[in-house]
Amino acid sequence: MPDAVLSPDLEILNSQCREFITSFVHADVAHDITHIERVVRVAIQLCDAEQANMSVVLPAAWMHDCVAVAKNHPDRANASTMAADKALEFLKSINYDESLFDDIHHAIAAHSFSANIKIKTVEAQIVQDADRMDALGAIGVSRCMKVGGSISRLLYNPDDPFCIEREADDKKYTLDHFFIKLLHIAESMNTPSAKAEANRRTTYMHEFLEQLKSEIGE
Repeated sequence: MPDAVLSPDLEILNSQCREFITSFVHADVAHDITHIERVVRVAIQLCDAEQANMSVVLPAAWMHDCVAVAKNHPDRANASTMAADKALEFLKSINYDESLFDDIHHAIAAHSFSANIKIKTVEAQIVQDADRMDALGAIGVSRCMKVGGSISRLLYNPDDPFCIEREADDKKYTLDHFFIKLLHIAESMNTPSAKAEANRRTTYMHEFLEQLKSEIGE
């Protein structure tokens, strides 16, 4: 997808959001500042392709992970709503257009799987799609391996690496996460532009698995 050009006002907002996020973000290995930057870039591309409101999508993409809660924490399902609340506090501090606050809050709160909030706007669809896109393609493979290594998970089951005759278990084997989640993400994309890019990235992931099969003698 080609990069979109931001208006001068949105370029200023882009810099303000990045400065705010980089001043405090200390997330896990898969949700660092580079993850946020990639989500923003894809969100801008999708927003341009879908002709949505960039003034909503841009700040929502920057702020979507501004509150980090561990996956096993009892408040995990509320993390995106807490992030949305924090985002509005920041936007108020820079005198951003308050008529956009409801849509920005919704786009951030609804992007999360665990929040289980029904998406109401194309801008929220775009932020969710951009976040999910970062789990696909070469970046998706890299992040999956990085997370697996950080928790000392085995790369694959040596007896059945590709889950042919067993149920996938990504708590034990990193490769199993492909079959449980990653290879199915494209099906959950909301916007046409995201579906096309997600399918392209998923094709790469299938090619990666075929290459891995050849290298481990399967």
